[in-house]
Amino acid sequence: METSDYEDFTLDYGNFTEVVAPCNLNPNPVDVLTETYIHSIICASGLMGNTLVIATYMFYKRAKTMTDVYLFNVAVADLIFVLALPLIIYNERNSWAMGSVACKVLRSAYSINLYSGMLLLACVSCDRYVAIVQARRSFGARSRALIYSRLICSAVWVLAVALTLPTLLYTKHFEEFKLHPDDPVSVICQLSFDKSETAKLIKVVVPTLQVAIGFLLPLLVMVFCYSCIVGTLLRAQSSQRHKAVRVVLAVVVVFIICHLPYNAALLNHTLSLFTERRCELEKIKLKVLAISRSVAYLHCCLNPILYAFIGVKFRSHFRQIMMDLWCFSKKYIYPARNSRATSDIFISGRVSSEGSNHFTSFSA
Repeated sequence: METSDYEDFTLDYGNFTEVVAPCNLNPNPVDVLTETYIHSIICASGLMGNTLVIATYMFYKRAKTMTDVYLFNVAVADLIFVLALPLIIYNERNSWAMGSVACKVLRSAYSINLYSGMLLLACVSCDRYVAIVQARRSFGARSRALIYSRLICSAVWVLAVALTLPTLLYTKHFEEFKLHPDDPVSVICQLSFDKSETAKLIKVVVPTLQVAIGFLLPLLVMVFCYSCIVGTLLRAQSSQRHKAVRVVLAVVVVFIICHLPYNAALLNHTLSLFTERRCELEKIKLKVLAISRSVAYLHCCLNPILYAFIGVKFRSHFRQIMMDLWCFSKKYIYPARNSRATSDIFISGRVSSEGSNHFTSFSA
């Protein structure tokens, strides 16, 4: 089995060896509590934003362009992750009480969201590049390309699942190594291997694929496409061009801010996996990795704002949803409450009328 996060450190002094206490890499309880609150906020806001995007596309704004299809699938990918996040938090705090199947599925949820979401955002940038930079050449082709966007999305989902297979196969549910015999049993869920050769391979391949395909490839595509788009917009004589340029820059900057720190920390952690590490330095690396991972999670809350709600048409559909919900509540919820209130008043009036004539004052 794979060695635990606890490592024995030894110091050599001439002819004898001094055994140093194992390195406890468990996170600080305050850090755990803070991380839980942050993830809860991410979950709530991501659930609300992505649900509204999906509802808008399903009931109000039919997907008419390739970008609409891509953004709908991005919202689905983000929704899958924010639904899995509270279950991940619960299991991490309760020794993975939901079992080994939940361990594998929940650990794979972020990987699927990462690959599918990032590749779909790259597809969005490509479609916008074609629509703006290659507008004249692509006018006729784009009207016939809606069906191809669905095929591209299907290919992206298949690729995301395929890239997640190592995580799904090698993530295991097992008891953590105890520092002392009297410590309570703690169950963890992480990559585990029967052979050291497999461990060395997968522990390098998984984060390398995540950095290369889940970050660098989409980043390069987005930088190229949006650079060309900005150049085209600046040459255009339009009153809206400055707003459009700001939107493009916001999309790229937010993507970099959210994902660059985590991928840099992950790459640094991967490079140091098979070298001797100092205990305190390893604690700092793991803390930086946890903080930057939470920042990366934040991107699933910002996608609806950056890609959907920023559009005028989408905001009008969102306002229509709010109006429809208000009308629904007035038609079905408030009348039901009023009818219950009337019934209660009627019953209390009957009781009071047996000894007095107060009922007439309620029924007037």
